[in-house]
Order: sequence, then structure tokens, then C-alpha cells
Amino acid sequence: MEFFNSRLANSFGFFLGLVLLIASNALLSFANAKAHHHDFVIQATPVKRLCKTHNTITVNGMYPGPTLEVNNGDTLVVKVTNKARYNVTIHWHGIRQMRTAWADGPEFVTQCPIRPGMSYTYRFTIQGQEGTLWWHAHSSWLRATVYGALIIHPKEGSSYPFPKPKRETPILLGEWWDANPIDVVRQATRTGAAPNISDAYTINGQPGDLYNCSSQDTVVVPIDSGETNLLRVINAGLNQPLFFTIANHQFTVVGADASYLKPFTTSVIMLGPGQTTDVLIKGDQPPSRYYLAARAYASAPTAPFDNTTTTAILEYKSAPCPAKKGLSIRPVMPPLPAFNDTATVTAFTKKLRSPKKVEVPTDIDESLFFTIGLGLNNCPRNFGSSRCQGPNGTRFTASMNNESFVLPSNFSLLQAHHHGIPGVFTTDFPANPPLKFDYTGNVSRSLWQPVPGTKLYKLEYGSRVEIVLQDTSIFTPENHPIHIHGYDFYIIAEGFGNFNPKTDTSKFNLVDPPLRNTVGVPVGGWAVIRFVADNPGVWLMHCHLDVHITWGLAMAFLVENGVTELEKLEAPPPDYPVC
Repeated sequence: MEFFNSRLANSFGFFLGLVLLIASNALLSFANAKAHHHDFVIQATPVKRLCKTHNTITVNGMYPGPTLEVNNGDTLVVKVTNKARYNVTIHWHGIRQMRTAWADGPEFVTQCPIRPGMSYTYRFTIQGQEGTLWWHAHSSWLRATVYGALIIHPKEGSSYPFPKPKRETPILLGEWWDANPIDVVRQATRTGAAPNISDAYTINGQPGDLYNCSSQDTVVVPIDSGETNLLRVINAGLNQPLFFTIANHQFTVVGADASYLKPFTTSVIMLGPGQTTDVLIKGDQPPSRYYLAARAYASAPTAPFDNTTTTAILEYKSAPCPAKKGLSIRPVMPPLPAFNDTATVTAFTKKLRSPKKVEVPTDIDESLFFTIGLGLNNCPRNFGSSRCQGPNGTRFTASMNNESFVLPSNFSLLQAHHHGIPGVFTTDFPANPPLKFDYTGNVSRSLWQPVPGTKLYKLEYGSRVEIVLQDTSIFTPENHPIHIHGYDFYIIAEGFGNFNPKTDTSKFNLVDPPLRNTVGVPVGGWAVIRFVADNPGVWLMHCHLDVHITWGLAMAFLVENGVTELEKLEAPPPDYPVC
């Protein structure tokens, strides 16, 4: 009996110690969490690129804007003051925003815009996310220049699941217009035609050596022999998926969209607008200068695109001085895939896997099938020919399941939902296409005109959701980067042609699929994603090519509150903008 009591006491002591250890670790983690306060001033700033100065909309006079660095578990408090002449909002791309949908940022979806002269403070906590995200304007085309990196380091005391890099460098890929981007989109909206393409791509705001008046400001990325460095690559471009590579160097891909990946090596990566990729590079080449380069992946066969190449320079510290003896050492230029090299894109995306087995939702409650693609509206009778400059006197449009999304203008969708304001939206977004057809075949012109509306799809809290995203060949097939606000999701399969539920389910990866917030739906193909609706609010799902969201390639989910307080949307903040 004494022996039994002794064993019992020891077991209880061990159990109590374990509980105290877990509790102390939790308290320590909570104590280490910090609140980071920032002020963003949206303002017009003279910015000179391609030989010409523009009054560019920036944050704090910086282009790109400031990099925000936090740890997993920290809180961000960002006061945004609008001193520009346009309405503005800021979206924290990829942040889950658990119960804080009011801080998500898309204009007229989760908030009314911040009017000129007004301000709004975004408050949210980063929970369980590590890696590279970014922030950007989510109002008209302001994100062309209003964007920056958002880096989430592991919790204090934790580390990366790979050797700590010697240095870390954000690489923001962007697009530059030799014009005011707001004028570009307004002209397109007025005429119904496609907007003018960009005049340059940029790396950290600079076009690089291959453009006029640009080489003196080309970005230099330092490295030293023997170092392993982390590049946090972000496609902040408005309308163009991009290939990215470095001459003579291999990438080890370790993360994407603030989720870790099973490491693999490649010489080139492709990112759709909105996507991020973390790569390690080794200083294992002869000390010299090597170009980092990015150029378009243009999957739509007939669509015009910017075919220029942006560069920065990877420079070894021990490399010979570039201007020594009057000789300039020309950096080594890497080969880049052909503009339409879908095979390289497919090979790259197929390698993306979670580091270990993950809990993919099964026993699906909501099985959804969304077509995504473009369209052409016939010219309204009251429009002159100058307003119908799309193909054959039409106006461009876009849709999901034949619904072309229209944003409200008097209330935000979240506000209307939370306060029960009628007449702002309906909840009858179709779960399937209203008509089945050969999605990637020769589509009848009778299906090219979608219906405009503000329709949401309602999800019960905790429901397990599967969505088949199907590209169509209406006007042209294209790789569409589809982003869901407030959620990460598992990409369990991708393929070409029409999704076949009888045969394509055999391709589902339910073991270690990648977790992302933006999926590149293959050109003329499909992707299948799954997630659990565990975040109440109204969440926009849209194509991250801004030209397409302008035309209506979007919808929104209304995720209802759960039962407990921690499963319900928080109350709106006191300084919530009015419309």
C-alpha cells in the first residue's frame, strides 16, 4: 500500500509539474507578446521613375511603404491618416483576422473607405502564423504604389524549422505605370476596354538596369561567400503573375503565404499577384555580381502584357569593385522561362507540400463549384461607341458562377450584416454554375454576359468547405490567382481541362497539401481547396489581378457566429469609418 501511495504521489507530482510547465510556457509566451504601434500617413509624394516624376500616392512618403516586423502572437495597431485626394483602405493580406473582420480592409466589404482628411486605426492580433505576408491598399488601384512587407517571425524563444539565415531580405515585385494608376483604371471603366498595361516591373520600387534612367538606382542585395540568406519574395504587382530567378544560384523553397513548406530546390519560382514565397540562397558561387530578375508569366493567349524585365543585383561583398580601373563588371544575366511557359509553372506548384501530415477537412458540409472567368457585355443602348471600346463594340466584364460582383456604396457588407440593414446584399450566391457547359471548350456567346449583383454565400460556423475553382475559356482562359480574405486553405489538387468529379478526386492530396491564402487556378484548368469556416464575418473571395476584380470577378462568404463568445465577431471599433 505504501508503495502504491508513493507511486500515486509521484505520478501526481509529475502531472502537476507538467501542468505548471505548460501553464508557465503559455504565460511566458503571452508575456512576450507585444503590441506594435505604427502611424501610416497616406499622401502624394514626388517619385521619379523612367525619367519622369509623378505625384505618387505613398505611405509616409515611402515607395514601397514601410516593412512591418512582428512575432507570432503579437498585436498590430496601425493608425491610418488619409492626406491624399482619394478614398483609401488598407488590407493586411493573409492575416487571419480571427473575430476582427472590421480590420480586414477591403473597401465596402468590411469597412467604408477612409475619406480624405479622416483616419482609422486597424487593431488585430497575429495568431499561429509565421513567415512572409504583406499589406496593401484595397481601394481602386491605389495598391499599385501603396504596399509593403509584413514579416512574422517565430515567437520569442522559438526558431525557424531550417538553419537560421545570416541575413533576411524582403524582395517586393511590383508594377509601375508612367501615369497615374487611378487615371488608368478610370479610363478603362469609362471606355469598357482593357486598361493600359504597365510600363515597368520593379524590385523594391526600382525598375533596374534594363530601363531608361534607372540603372543608378538599381537595388543591390548583399551576400558573402559561405552565407545562407533568406529572401522573402512578394508579388505586389497589380495584374501580372511573375517568374523570379537569380543567375547561377538555386533557391531552396521553405515557405509560402506565411506557412512553412517541405523544402525543395529550384532555379525559378512563379508568384501570382498576392502570393509570397520564402527561399534560401547560398553564397556558393565565385564572388561577383549576379542579376535577380523577374518577368511576366502571361497565360492568356491573346491578352497584351508588359514584356519587360526588372532586375536587381546580388553582390558578393568580396567581389571586385565594379568601377575599378574604369571597368564596369556587368552582372551575369539568368535565363528566364518563356512568357507562356505553363509547364514550368505546373512543375513548380506540384512541388509545394506541407512539411508533415496535416489535418485536411473531410466529411465535407459545403461542396461548392465556382466557375471563374471573363465576359463581354453588349453595349447598353444609352452608351455611345466611345464607352464600348471592348472587342466588337462591347464592354469587358468578369464573373464567378455567372454573377458579376457589384460592391455596395452606402454601407459595407459587414456593417449591413452586423446591424441587420436590409437591401444591401442577398445570400443567394449559387453553389454551382446556373448552367453546366464545356467550361474550357468553345463556349456559346450566349454565356458571355454575366448578371450583375451583390450576392453572398452563407456558411455556418465550423462548416467544412470544399470549393472547385474552374477556369473558363470565355473570351480567353487565364491563370487566375484567387484570394480568400480571413482564411488559409489547403490546395488539395490542380489540373487542366474540366474538373471531373468521377476521376479527378483520385488526385486529391489529403496527406500534406500546401496551406495558402491565394491559389493560382491553372489556365484552362481547375483547383480544389478545402477549409473550415471558423472565422465569423464577411470575407471577400476574388481574383487578385486587379483588372479582374474591377470587372466583377469576386464574391463574398458570410460566415455566421458560433455559439461561444470566442466564436463570435467582435463589436465594431469606435472610429469605424462612415460611408
